[in-house]
Amino acid sequence: MTVPSLPAVSPVVPPAAPPPVRFPLGWLLDHAAPPIQYRALCDVARLGASVSDEVRRLPYTYAPALRLAIAQHSDGTWGDAMLALPNARSDYFEGIGTITAARRLSEYGWDRESPPLLRARRTLFRLLPEDDDPAYLYELGGRGRIEPEMVHRGRAVLREAAAAALAQAGYEGDPRLRGAAKRITERIHEFLSSPLAEKPWIRVGNKHVLAPEARPPSFHALLMLAYMPLFRSEHYMVLNELYHYLSQPLPRQESVQLVGKQAVPQPQLVLGDMLPHRNALDADVPWALTWLELMARLGFLGRNEGWSKLFDRMLDDRDANGVWHPHKGTAVPKSTNPVVWPQYPLEAERAGEEQRWSDVTFRLGLIARLAGRPIEIM
Repeated sequence: MTVPSLPAVSPVVPPAAPPPVRFPLGWLLDHAAPPIQYRALCDVARLGASVSDEVRRLPYTYAPALRLAIAQHSDGTWGDAMLALPNARSDYFEGIGTITAARRLSEYGWDRESPPLLRARRTLFRLLPEDDDPAYLYELGGRGRIEPEMVHRGRAVLREAAAAALAQAGYEGDPRLRGAAKRITERIHEFLSSPLAEKPWIRVGNKHVLAPEARPPSFHALLMLAYMPLFRSEHYMVLNELYHYLSQPLPRQESVQLVGKQAVPQPQLVLGDMLPHRNALDADVPWALTWLELMARLGFLGRNEGWSKLFDRMLDDRDANGVWHPHKGTAVPKSTNPVVWPQYPLEAERAGEEQRWSDVTFRLGLIARLAGRPIEIM
């Protein structure tokens, strides 16, 4: 009996490992603001266990961070707002919202047990319950009587934003946050697994708006999940659905939703790929960094060829010392996107010639580390 010969099997060649990403730690320690120095050491170089007490104090020596902390009111808030950005003409964070301020302090490297974040915790946890109490709408409440649908919408926005701030501060293990995260994630799953995920639009007059029952993920919900790695591992099926949803082309329609009888802008909702091409990156570099960091924290960056190529393109804009410079021109990148403000720029507005590149240089190293790329310390 003749045994047929089996076809030759080509050996499986694993994909080549990405080259190390050069990280100019020495340059940042010489030129960057104290919070960036601290986070470069602890979050990118990962020397946290061996740094001195002097290094641990760096975030608390930075004048802008101290001014922000001092601006907090005795009740733990920063005023009558939650998501508001500070007055651009003020050096003292006038008008800043509590959630925005808490996230900024976390980005500065302040610990959750530091007095300002400790005092803010009570208000942030109060925003998590599933109620429609109009007393907790802050700037989303407006003046006068507000329709029940608008109350429900406003509480949902602040609930997710507060959950994001608490997750970023390090409260993943708190049962109150985990309970809120579970409810938020379940709503995202219900939306993604329903026909609404493909066709969320209805026609109102001559415009297409999101249906009232559509619940796309918000930037705040994504940020919450990004800072809850253990929770994500318990809900990996939803995360897989979420990745495919975020990878789809962004619709041409504006993010406006029918709330009651009103068509209300919903800028916090994410309806697809928010960084689809190079032109989007060049148009708003700070937002591109925000999106790439978010995708890296969620574990999505390495899975998406388009985002990976855009990140590599930013790495190509670094000089021989690993310091990033603009692809064109010499202006410091700026953004009008409100979700960018808590993390960019951490460097002072009036930074010197060298310091003005420290924010982007640090973020590129951080994103590389979060994405699992090998880091070469310089």
